[in-house]
Amino acid sequence: MVQKARPIRTAPGQRVRGVVGNVTRGTTNPNRMRRVDRWITGTQARRLLAPPPAPLAVDLGYGASPITAVELFLRLRALRPDVRLTGVEIEPTRVAAAKPLEREGLDFRVGGFELPVDEPPVLVRAFNVLRQYEEADVAAVWDLVRSRLAPTGIFVEGTCDEVGRRAAWVTLDAVGPRALSLAVRFGSFERPSDAAERLPKALIHRNVPGERIHAFLSALDAAWLAAAPLAAFGTRQRWVAMCHTVKAAGWPVLHRPSRWRLGEITVTWGAVAPDGLP
Repeated sequence: MVQKARPIRTAPGQRVRGVVGNVTRGTTNPNRMRRVDRWITGTQARRLLAPPPAPLAVDLGYGASPITAVELFLRLRALRPDVRLTGVEIEPTRVAAAKPLEREGLDFRVGGFELPVDEPPVLVRAFNVLRQYEEADVAAVWDLVRSRLAPTGIFVEGTCDEVGRRAAWVTLDAVGPRALSLAVRFGSFERPSDAAERLPKALIHRNVPGERIHAFLSALDAAWLAAAPLAAFGTRQRWVAMCHTVKAAGWPVLHRPSRWRLGEITVTWGAVAPDGLP
């Protein structure tokens, strides 16, 4: 019987009995995770290239099809040929269907947030999973997954639309949540705040006046409107100008314009964190 996610206090390395989580809808599409994968391989390369040899990554809750787990494996292998990836799914029939795709460095296992792997991973990606849970489950799940990470590992938890044109995710490490990222396909939105429909579970119900995430998205929209004259030079130039504006206004925007030109913007977690979460 699958356990429902609940507050669980564990120490690093301590085993959790049973599978932790709920069966989700499992819908997915090829190349749906391309934006978050591009961000992982572009901004987190130092973590993936550092020792130890043959680091382990986990795709948690890959869904009814293993295609996005295979894609992540291939993208990580292009960065580091000895990386290993385990796809973890709570529904046994989904794991059985993925087994024929196993190869050297890639395997699939039944499990949940307890992470049924033999060593701490340097990366855990969980997309479109917690979106189907209750907001009250988020902190416990974050704590559990973080307790399983390698010392320098990260947990990337977020949501994207069905074809991957809009995405948002929180990056966490062993200490806690570190940043929120938004990524969009140019031409797929009218205002940056259109991405709000894909905010992670921790934030999606907090996009209301008085909350930090609402203030941040409002600042993006205002800067986007102010940059309207640059639309003649393309949406990319307008987006970069927006990023410069909100950063100059004091928002702790991370990374360089080379990332912004991809339709990304990342801000430190403290700037958008809702009350009640670290």
